[in-house]
Amino acid sequence: MAASHAENEEAISNILIVIAMQTEALPVVNKFNLTEDPQSPFPEGVPWVRYHGTYKDLNLNLIWPGKDPALGVDSVGTISSALVTYAAIQALQPDLIINAGTAGGFKARGASIGDIFIVSDCAFHDRRIPIPVFDLYGVGLRKAFESPNLVKDLDLKVAKLSTGDSLDMTEQDESSIIANDATVKDMEGAAIAYVADLLKVPAIFIKAVTDIIDGDKPTAEEFLQNLAAVTASLDLAVEKVINFVKGKCLSEL
Repeated sequence: MAASHAENEEAISNILIVIAMQTEALPVVNKFNLTEDPQSPFPEGVPWVRYHGTYKDLNLNLIWPGKDPALGVDSVGTISSALVTYAAIQALQPDLIINAGTAGGFKARGASIGDIFIVSDCAFHDRRIPIPVFDLYGVGLRKAFESPNLVKDLDLKVAKLSTGDSLDMTEQDESSIIANDATVKDMEGAAIAYVADLLKVPAIFIKAVTDIIDGDKPTAEEFLQNLAAVTASLDLAVEKVINFVKGKCLSEL
């Protein structure tokens, strides 16, 4: 377990931001003038990248899983995000984790392109184990750290998040997402929630909608079309959240 993260009554000072894609990460890196760490705290040979800096007395570490060494694309998905979150908690001992990223949204649940959501609960939709109790383990439902004052102050929407390792959605995935009562769908959140829960570090999740899953456009096309504009909104949301957190204890969020 992470030994040194803040007790509820100590001001938060050390924040770990986990972001899956370089396109999502770089606006935040630039906004807070973070610099890439040449002495990586991670094992030799892994592609994981740490940016760090200070902002108004906060120690900020942004971790991006980097590019796949063989294929050169962003290391998206649950495995990379779980590994990098675990390694970053061990190396950096954060008080709070912020997972920021893009997501698909369901218009039937009220999501629109560019909407920003704070996540209340995370679960998986593609870990189907139809055996009693293993089924619940597969779903892996976890609550995000509750931040009612943050949500109210920044006037953010709250939603449940469903996570899976595919950008598209099968009929079985859709049934599970409906069962998870999810408004947004991503490829990392529930895995990060699992690690954060295991190591007892509070985590909040900020998700920006790039594509409407139950709309008429193909998901991949819509995602790529909206990625740049929506990451600008995500960057702004991360800035607002960090400004709100500054000087506060966990119990004040």
